[in-house]
Amino acid sequence: MKIRAGFRLVYECQHDTAMLLVLNIHPTRRADLLSEQVLSFDRPIDARGYLDSFGNACSRIVAPPGLTTISTEFEIYDDGLPDPVPQDAFQHDIKDLPDDVLVFLLGSRYCDTDRLADFAWKTFSSTPVGWPRVQAILDFVHKHIAFNYQNADPLRTAFGGYTDRTGVCRDFAHLAITLCRCMNIPARYCTGYLGDIGVPKDPNPMDFSAWFQVYLGGRWNTVDARHNTPRIGRILMATGRDATDVALSTAFGPAILSYFEVTTEEVTASA
Repeated sequence: MKIRAGFRLVYECQHDTAMLLVLNIHPTRRADLLSEQVLSFDRPIDARGYLDSFGNACSRIVAPPGLTTISTEFEIYDDGLPDPVPQDAFQHDIKDLPDDVLVFLLGSRYCDTDRLADFAWKTFSSTPVGWPRVQAILDFVHKHIAFNYQNADPLRTAFGGYTDRTGVCRDFAHLAITLCRCMNIPARYCTGYLGDIGVPKDPNPMDFSAWFQVYLGGRWNTVDARHNTPRIGRILMATGRDATDVALSTAFGPAILSYFEVTTEEVTASA
């Protein structure tokens, strides 16, 4: 299947402001592109690309004073299959994990494992290890948090999501990631595009989506605590320890996001 995706973001800066952008699709999906995916700016801006320590394709810019529009639009091939469910995937002993996976067992800015470790072990230690334990965590988080755009809070940690019991997709991901790490299951945060493909259309405006991956059976497996069901058409942009590592933009000075529009849709034969 073919998916058309893109965005239009407008930032307002008071002064020349250095910014880091994580707005490109992940290098692992570039082979699927059917058209170019490049960042466009509505004013002369020098953008320099680089790969961060997690392998994400990032950009460095200096946004001038005033309004700056950043946009992209592209088409990409997708196999059209739901997320695979690794029901037989085994959990590794920590001593057998690859060195670069170990960091995804540790606490991070939004994944405060120290505050949820006791709860996690009391709640999930009796579940079978491997995929059944991950599914138990997904089921718990899916039922525990009520999705509500009005209750988004950029400062809320996993423990905050646990106590507030409300939030948006990043809160589902942070809580589930933290509980997995508490149970010695490596988990990393993901951000990207997820359109309403194969499901009823969401009446809310399209947004970027957050989900996560767990390391089981020698590979990273996609999971989603908010929807808690396999979805079609995910387009990965970035992975990291939590939302800090994959922020759309990090500004080193005052910068206001004054306009935000995301598009993700299947391109049908009629279109």
